Amino acid sequence: MIRRASIRAGLVWAGLGVLIAVPLTIAATSPLIAWRQPVYIVAGFAGVIAMALLLLQPLLAGGALPGLPSPRGRRLHGWVGGVLVAAVAVHVAGLWLTSPPDVIDALLFASPTPFSDWGVIAMWALFAAALLAGLRFRLGIRPRIWRLAHTGLVALAVAGSVVHALLIEGTMGTASKALLCAAVVLALIKTVADLRTWTLLVRRRS
Repeated sequence: MIRRASIRAGLVWAGLGVLIAVPLTIAATSPLIAWRQPVYIVAGFAGVIAMALLLLQPLLAGGALPGLPSPRGRRLHGWVGGVLVAAVAVHVAGLWLTSPPDVIDALLFASPTPFSDWGVIAMWALFAAALLAGLRFRLGIRPRIWRLAHTGLVALAVAGSVVHALLIEGTMGTASKALLCAAVVLALIKTVADLRTWTLLVRRRS
């Protein structure tokens, strides 16, 4: 039993490593970053890292990662959430430094590129989820309401991020990007199912 558990844990971590390392490697060797400014390259990598962290976050919250069961996984979930917010901030700030008009258009939902709108939606949803987590106890929100609100904002952030990434002709590569996005969605679905978050909504309506 112990050997099987160890093998399973190794496979899980290896799979996650591949899902994260392959897009990063492809992005690092992409011809699309040739002759680009260092700030632009850093901003792009920050976006890839943010997607990778989106994969880990729900698994940490649900205690689904081997060796990191709840509540240890949830504590780490908070720290990784802070890094995720920082990665998104670096991503947006880097794009701002390279092309302020494009970022302004995106923030005003006036950009001609649809992926920009989804990226902005995902960004604000993520910031709102992080803010809600940071002010959880100060706001005095009931745990049931807080979990529903946090989960809803995270789901919106994941949906926006996935659509944003899939619509971009970026550096991650089509196949690896699609696999990472699919894994992010599946990780969120698994966590919501494991924690039975939807039952809170049913109880609320009752």
